[in-house]
Amino acid sequence: MTSDFSSLRRPKHPMPDFVTQALNERGLMAAYKDRPAYQQNDYLGWINQAKRQETKEKRLAQMLVELEAGDVYMNMKHATSAKK
Repeated sequence: MTSDFSSLRRPKHPMPDFVTQALNERGLMAAYKDRPAYQQNDYLGWINQAKRQETKEKRLAQMLVELEAGDVYMNMKHATSAKK
């Protein structure tokens, strides 16, 4: 699935190399790309806004767990994100 970022109201955040690496290592890149564009962008913005590396890693870990679960987004149940 290719996400359509054209309707985003916020600036599109770049994906840092450490996020790409983690998604690939955990086999979650497809799950990430299956999420709506706003969720992908929100995750990256949230991770990138952290000042400390420890906080970035903690947020990355949360995103990975949520992608594995499939029905959670930003610590909230999100039925439309459920795995198919």
